Amino acid sequence: MNNKIEKACRALKLIFKRPYLLNLVLESEDVYKQKVSENYGLEDGLPLLHLETLFPGFQETVSPYAYLSGATMPIDIALLKSLARRQNARSYFEIGTWRGESVANVAAVVPDCVTLNLSREEIVALTGDETYADAHARFSKSLHNVTHLQGNSQTFDFTPHLRRYDMVFIDGDHHSEAVKKDTQTAFRLLRDEKSVIVWHDYGYDPETIRWSVLNAIWEGTPGAKRQYLYQVANTMCAVYIPESFQTGKLTPHATPKHYYEVSLRSVDL
Repeated sequence: MNNKIEKACRALKLIFKRPYLLNLVLESEDVYKQKVSENYGLEDGLPLLHLETLFPGFQETVSPYAYLSGATMPIDIALLKSLARRQNARSYFEIGTWRGESVANVAAVVPDCVTLNLSREEIVALTGDETYADAHARFSKSLHNVTHLQGNSQTFDFTPHLRRYDMVFIDGDHHSEAVKKDTQTAFRLLRDEKSVIVWHDYGYDPETIRWSVLNAIWEGTPGAKRQYLYQVANTMCAVYIPESFQTGKLTPHATPKHYYEVSLRSVDL
């Protein structure tokens, strides 16, 4: 017990000397897990929706895909592409472009795509890495049906884009408050009652929930629409689809009931 008291005292002294450390405590995943479990009854996360429930006989081709660091998993991009086709989406808005793999895939099935990202100058200022900045939009910048916008989603003027999109994908700043604001924005961008939203990095991996992101999604979603929030099995994504589905709950390390077949082919740029 004395050891615990000593540790607590040392921690309080550090926080007193360096107040910013308190933010690390308040933003820890355990704190968010306790919050969403106790306040929102989400101890297992969102209801688990299987890809096969959304897409009977699920089958999708993902191209382009670079298999480089920071990329969305192929199955997450397959979800985007299949969902766009399922919803017969004619318009798509994306927050967070990175190499442009996700929007390039969606652009194969959606005629009007828009993606928003920080400008090259902002990226260089933040990272000091021009090579990293130049990698953005590599796969989407030449596509005729993809519009590239520059700006920070936390301050960007979305007025011209309100109520225009059948599908919105959020993959920008993953801090909780940023995700919450992007979520609020996304609902304002939706065209009608059939429009859908996808959030990336709802999980650290398909079996590990990112509780800070879940908290942000829940708090950013209008109360009446929360019943249509789901986590998608085998992906790192959550979705808003205004339909009712048969669902389960996430059970980490459970024995798989199915697997996916993957074919790879190299294509020169």
